[in-house]
This record gives sequence, C-alpha cells and structure tokens, in this order.
Amino acid sequence: MLSLEFYRHLPKKECRECGYEIEEQHESYLYECERCIGKHEES
Repeated sequence: MLSLEFYRHLPKKECRECGYEIEEQHESYLYECERCIGKHEES
C-alpha cells in the first residue's frame, strides 16, 4: 500500500515550454505538450 501512496502524490508533469499540464501516458518521456512540439515542427 505504501508504494501506491507514493505514486498518487507525485506532482503532475508540466510542459517545460508553456507550463501546461501534460497527461502522462505509459512509457512516455515527453517534456513538452503537443502544442509546443507542433511549434517546433513548423519552424
């Protein structure tokens, strides 16, 4: 039970560009939201 409590209290992951909360997915290592990633691809 203690290990589950640890994961429940972790802070939400935020985009390092704009601060928007990123919905984490299994095995996702993204540090930017989709909107900011799209901005980089357009350049």
